[in-house]
Formats: sequence, structure tokens, C-alpha cells
Amino acid sequence: MTHPQFDRIALIGIGLIGSSIARDVKELGLANHVVISTRSSETLKRAEELELGTEYTASAADAVKDADLVIVSVPVGASETVAKQIAGSLKPGAIVTDVGSTKASVIAQMAPHMPEGVHFIPGHPLAGTEKSGPDAGFPGLFRDRWCIFTPLPDTDQAALDQLKAFWVALGSRIDEMDPEHHDKVLAIVSHLPHIIAYNIVGTADDLETVTESEVIKYSASGFRDFTRLAASDPTMWRDVCLHNKDAILEMLARFSEDLAYLQRAIRWGEGDKLFELFSRTRTIRRSIVQAGQDVDAPDFGRHALDVKK
Repeated sequence: MTHPQFDRIALIGIGLIGSSIARDVKELGLANHVVISTRSSETLKRAEELELGTEYTASAADAVKDADLVIVSVPVGASETVAKQIAGSLKPGAIVTDVGSTKASVIAQMAPHMPEGVHFIPGHPLAGTEKSGPDAGFPGLFRDRWCIFTPLPDTDQAALDQLKAFWVALGSRIDEMDPEHHDKVLAIVSHLPHIIAYNIVGTADDLETVTESEVIKYSASGFRDFTRLAASDPTMWRDVCLHNKDAILEMLARFSEDLAYLQRAIRWGEGDKLFELFSRTRTIRRSIVQAGQDVDAPDFGRHALDVKK
């Protein structure tokens, strides 16, 4: 049991990320009070049934009253709406952070509405599964995963240190970068792979010469793992595409150029070019395993990871 870092934490949104935070906070004793707020009465009721917090309210404004830490865990397109809802109820000295996958857009949406004396520190824990909703969360989701902060130029260092300590207590590794750089990095390591997965699964669904039953029945590990990415929350990924548009389009253009190169190599039977590419990409996989971001086990290591299915 860890000493409480905050007296009162407000969680706005209680999907996979929010509910995992709630479980860790409860298990580690990081707060005396946890107030949970979400628009859906059904989701709020389920959060209460799971005993994820100590108080529950549909009003985001009510949830943040007297909160020392506010964590906004909503699709990035809803960031400004939430900021407007909570702005008038935040107490001086409160820390407001988010978990959104795009940072420049979230800052543009939220920063103008943050009152004087409130510490707005954008953040992004790089953790998750394809599941969503309050039942999807589990303790330890953030263990040994990166949490990236994109602090504003005038960010209070003491508040930033306090927020970092909170995420360290959840098991996260910490890094900082500017918002635009974050968005480019995430466009290639997260956003583009998901877009490709959605597209490949959509292509398979549209095929006329291969039946859906065959796609499912003979699904090899490659296609199967694409379907896992393509099962992610559609609202969240719609908003990611719309709110990191420039970086994603840049990476899609690069990907299209490289795909054309690969297409030519296959057409002209250029085995040396194919072998060189496949060797180079294999090295990236090994580096990811060595960095502790996955394990070298069958099935992409998922059976060896302590992840709730």
C-alpha cells in the first residue's frame, strides 16, 4: 500500500484507460477519494457496480470540485467539450491532465479554457488493448509502459514532478517531448498501424473471390493480429484520424511510397531487395523485444504477458 499522493482524484471518462487508472489507484492507495464521471448512465452504473471509485456523478463539473488531480480520459474530439464543462469548477492549484493519443489538438482544445492557477499538463500513457469500457480495465496496464508528457512552456515544475510521481507509482516510464514531435512519433508507431489494420480487414471483408467464412476459418497469425488492432474503439480512432490529420497523412504518404517500391520489387522478381527489406525489419522486431516492449515468445508474446483477455 502506497501513501496517498492526492486527497481527491476525478476521473472524467471510465473506459479502458480510466478504469485501469481507477483500479491501480484503489489497489495502491494513491488517493483518499476517487470521483468518477461519464456521460453514459449505464457506464456510470457499471463503474459503481465494479466499485471503481468512491463517488459517481454524470456531471463532469461536479466531479472536479475540490479535486487535486483531474484525469480526462475521453476520445480526443471531446476534449474541448470537457474543458468547457469543468473550467468553472476547478480549484486553484488543481492538476488537469489527459491521456489522449494526439497532443497538439488536445492542447488547442483545452488550454484556452483552463483557469489561472490551474496546472494543465497534457499526457499520454502508451498502453492499451483492443477492448473498451469499464470492464476492460485491469491493474498493471501501465507497468513498464511509457507515459509521455508534453508540458506547456509555463508549466509549473512542482506540479509536473507531482504528476510524474503519480504515473511512476502506476509503474510507468516517463518521457517528455514537444506536442508536434509526439504527434509525428505516434503517427508512425500507433496511428498508421491501426489505419493499415482497419484497411486490411476491410479489404478482406470486401473480397468477392474469398468468402468471409474462409477468411475466419483459415486466419493465419498475420491477419489474426491485424483483426486485433482493427477491433479497437471506432470512436477513439475516428477522432485520432481527424485530430492528428497532418502527421498521419505525412506517414501515409511515406508508407505509400515504400509500398510502391515493394510492389515493384515483387513484380520484377528482385529477391535481393526483398531480402534486404525483410532483414532490416526483422532487426526492428528484435530491438523492440530487447527494449522490453514485448517478449520473444510465440503468438507475439501475448500468452506470456500478464494481460487480461
